[in-house]
Amino acid sequence: MENTALCYRQFGEPETVLWRETAIKAPLQPGYLRVQMLMAPVNASDLIPITGAYRHRITLPAVAGYEGVGRVIAAPGSAAALIGKRVLPLRGEGTWQQYVDCPATLAIPVPDTIPDTLAARAFINPLAAWLMLSLYPPQGKRVLLTAAGSDCAILLGQWARRQGATEVYGIHRSAVHADRLRAMGIIPVAQHELDSVRALAAASDIVYDATGGELALAILGAMDKSAAFICYGLLSGQPFALQRHFPSVHWFHIRNYLDALAPEAWQATFRDIWSWLVASHYSDTTLLPFTDWLILTRHLRTAFVS
Repeated sequence: MENTALCYRQFGEPETVLWRETAIKAPLQPGYLRVQMLMAPVNASDLIPITGAYRHRITLPAVAGYEGVGRVIAAPGSAAALIGKRVLPLRGEGTWQQYVDCPATLAIPVPDTIPDTLAARAFINPLAAWLMLSLYPPQGKRVLLTAAGSDCAILLGQWARRQGATEVYGIHRSAVHADRLRAMGIIPVAQHELDSVRALAAASDIVYDATGGELALAILGAMDKSAAFICYGLLSGQPFALQRHFPSVHWFHIRNYLDALAPEAWQATFRDIWSWLVASHYSDTTLLPFTDWLILTRHLRTAFVS
């Protein structure tokens, strides 16, 4: 079976090091599914590793992509019922290819009610939001989000409200996000209004931060010491130094929790996520064909078909 994949053999900017390669697919390993990909998203979490940011845990050559949805075309006897069904082929091979092999116990069945465009994006951001809210519950608390227009933040905001947060505020850089955030029940605040940002930080019980840099420092400097600051990203590209007077800071990296999830817990988590995700607002998508892969590297919220 021939398989076409988007691979990188060295680290660098995706548009310069990512290449389309066709080769014969290796035989299916025992206990694995083979999935014909239908759709996969382009996410910051897909592109950043290509640059070499996590080179210490990536073996080259590598196939890009961490999530997506496909249809099972081959399975071991214990998972034969999945043949012809849609699954998320996760925690196996890179997903930016025509055929993905993944452990049968870790493939997530997709309910019929979930469209491909939503299923393809059901891993990185939804699972991160779900885990953060489980680890740092928002019930009865005033919540502040940074990068509030991002996919992970809008899920954090909506789900925090459903879990009993008293108020959820979202810091955004562009005014185009304000109306959208209000429609989700998230109170928008412009990032350049620093006095408002500091006032909200001082009154917040928990902050979920995806930016780092100067914004994180401004928020931390205003927060009460009894509050909690959850850092799950550095979209600014700038780290920040902790000071003694800051509140408690918690660093969240989704990969640190995956190995602790046994297959049964992994499957149960997604059964919960599906019902929450289908009832939530999420970003729109632009569909592009697999052949336009160079364009894909420049679109962080793009789903493409194989």
